[in-house]
This record gives sequence, structure tokens and C-alpha cells, in this order.
Amino acid sequence: MTDEARRRELGENDAAVEEEIETAFDAIVDEGAQRLHRTWPNVLVTGFFGGIEVGLGVMGYLAVEHATGSKLLGGLAFGIGFVALLLAKSELFTEGFLVPIAAVVAKEARLGQLFKLWGGTLVGNLAGGWLFMWIVVQAFPQWREMLIESGAQFALAPFSVQTAALAVLGGSTITLMTRMQHGTESVPGKIVAAMGGGFLLAGLPLFHSVLDSLLIFGAIHAGASYGYLEWLSWFWYAVVFNVLGGVVLVTALRLVRSLELIKERRNDGGGRKRQAR
Repeated sequence: MTDEARRRELGENDAAVEEEIETAFDAIVDEGAQRLHRTWPNVLVTGFFGGIEVGLGVMGYLAVEHATGSKLLGGLAFGIGFVALLLAKSELFTEGFLVPIAAVVAKEARLGQLFKLWGGTLVGNLAGGWLFMWIVVQAFPQWREMLIESGAQFALAPFSVQTAALAVLGGSTITLMTRMQHGTESVPGKIVAAMGGGFLLAGLPLFHSVLDSLLIFGAIHAGASYGYLEWLSWFWYAVVFNVLGGVVLVTALRLVRSLELIKERRNDGGGRKRQAR
């Protein structure tokens, strides 16, 4: 008996992978298909709310750093933003790698719908975050100096091997966080993943195109000497390498692990559903 035949005999399913992976794959593809079939207004509004909810995390981060001087402790507080995204069912640009791509690969949606989700969500995130940070600066003027300093480490960071690597790690970290959340049905488990992802992204800090854009926007609102041109010079490579980190390091390898499930879904015309057991 081959190893694969023995695995099927021992497992509770007859797929080419373990039942847990099959279940998670089906949930990821089904959710991705739903997200990709949103209308333009829904994509933009969901992204706008996502920007505001990430802003909650930024506000928590700034409050803790202002009180303690510790970015690591601030990173723990930032996880509040990811918990808000999780429970409020909003959308963050860098969450759109694994789940929607899996749906496209499984032929549950088209590539054009993926680009619509990415573009609309990113625009919505930035618009919501820009507005929220303006409100934060007006509400907490004592944070202005700290915001200007925090934003400068991104807006004034030159493109280099180090900054590219930080952006790759930022994209891969949040994509892995998304996979962890889809790997469990436990809400406390999902929250732990959100808090852990937030700690790594904001506490280290890694380069994240949306999160760090909010810090830069806050700094500009606070009167920083740098502005939107410096933000754009940083933003373009942060986006590119976030995508590379999320798609290449996490999404592509996870999909390779699920090749047999992808083939089954495609052969069934994009309609394979996990049968009740």
C-alpha cells in the first residue's frame, strides 16, 4: 500500500490532502468568490470602512507609544485594528492575496474581478484612513511631534534592499495571518492571530502600504515638513513588495499544497463543495 493510499485509509476524507486542509481550502475559495463578486460601490465602501478600522489600531498604537515610549507595546495595541477588521467584516488591501487568488485559481472568479477588488479596496483604505487620521490629529494634538517622527521613518526611507525586505515581510506576515484565521473556526483563535499579526507589523515595525500610509497622513496633518510626494515615493515600492511577499512567499506555496483540490474544483466547473461527513 502506498503512503497516499494509507493516508486516505486513515483519514476521514477521500481527498488528496488532510481533511483540515480540504475544509480550509473550501472555506477560502467560497469566501474569495463572494468577495470578488462585489459591486464597485460595495468594494469601495468596504475598503473605506477597512481604512477607518485600521485607523483604530493606529490610534491605539500611538496612545501606547506616547505613554510608554515603546514601539513593541504599541504594536500589541495596534492589533485592535485587525480585530476590528475581523469582527466588522471589512476589507484591507493586503488581506486580498490568499483568499481572492485562491478563488480565481479555482475558476470561481475572473482575474479582472481580482484587480477590481485590489484597486477599489486600496483606494477605499487610503481614503478612510486619511479622514480618520485627520480626526485623530485634531483630537490628540499632543501626539503631533510623535506622529511626525513616526511617519518620517517611512516617508523618508530610501528604496534599498533593507526597505524592500521589510515590505516583503509585511506582505507575507499579514497574508499568513489571514491563512491562520481561516485555519480555525475558533473566534478566540482568530483574535489571537490578529493580535499577533498586528504586533509584528507595527511593533517591529515592518513596512505595510496601508498601515504606514496612515502614519504618514497623520504626520502630514500634524504639519510635517514632508508631504504627499515623499509618501508616493515610498508607497509605490511598499505596495509592490507587499504583493510579492503575500503572493510569492505565502499564497503561491499554499496553493501548491492544494493543487489536487484546485484540479477537483476546476473539473467540477468551479462548483465543488465539501460534502457533509
